[in-house]
Amino acid sequence: MNIALLGYGKMGKAIEKIAIQRGHNIVLKVSRDTKIYTLDNVDIAIDFSLPSTAFENISQCIKQRTPVISGTTGWLEKYNDIISLCNQHNGTFLYASNFSLGVNIFFEVNKTLAKLMKGLPQYDVNIEEIHHTQKLDAPSGTAITLAEQIMNQLDYKNWTLETPKPKEIGILAKRIENVPGTHEINYESEVDTISIKHAAHSREGFALGAVIAAEWIHDKTGVYTMKDVLNIG
Repeated sequence: MNIALLGYGKMGKAIEKIAIQRGHNIVLKVSRDTKIYTLDNVDIAIDFSLPSTAFENISQCIKQRTPVISGTTGWLEKYNDIISLCNQHNGTFLYASNFSLGVNIFFEVNKTLAKLMKGLPQYDVNIEEIHHTQKLDAPSGTAITLAEQIMNQLDYKNWTLETPKPKEIGILAKRIENVPGTHEINYESEVDTISIKHAAHSREGFALGAVIAAEWIHDKTGVYTMKDVLNIG
């Protein structure tokens, strides 16, 4: 495949390395300084850009009928607009808050544990996420996904970065140099704590998942998630 990288930071470079190893060509690299670009000769675009530019990047791909996957977080207030645009243009789009294959398994474990905790109000749940200091948004998109999955199963109404009120899930977001991404869910009672944790060791896991998703989606139309790629559920 001929791949366009929309965003050429650390993730973009990691994706480039994996894609070339898997026999693909990188025909376009868009950095924050790129003002104008075309998608000629592009089979699929992979967006790991900035929250401020992701919506425009994805929109241009869909309008030009270029399949696009995105792992950029911090722009999701416009997610439904992208879905409408994709349907309007018969486009191809996949968004994931995290492309790591392990994290997507972790999502399923999180949902299963939340189901098991129904009827056990003595446990309060909290989430801790740790990322590198260059990450612009907090909490991470992955932490938000985890919180939303718990809210779908249990009687929580919201998540917060502040001290949680009743029916809120507290999220502690830490930024530490050179941490690719760690997420931990804790159910705490007076007598014990139940925890599940995923810790990424490098960006290569995210990059591999993104390239696998691109390989899976490039000849399809519609809106998809990593659950479709991995045939989960």
